[in-house]
Amino acid sequence: MEIALILKVAGIGILISVLNMILEKVDRKDWATLTTLVGVVIVLGLVITEISDLFNTVRTMFQLY
Repeated sequence: MEIALILKVAGIGILISVLNMILEKVDRKDWATLTTLVGVVIVLGLVITEISDLFNTVRTMFQLY
């Protein structure tokens, strides 16, 4: 896993949490929930290849296929 990926995920997490706090202060809880959901989807999109590589490694290690 590259350090750049970790920093991207951390940066997105910080940005989403700041947006979430701002939106909750102005009483926009529905938008805060939506931004949190969008952040989760973006991070999942970033790490999906790493998760796929992990499953392939486990499959190879235990000779499942």
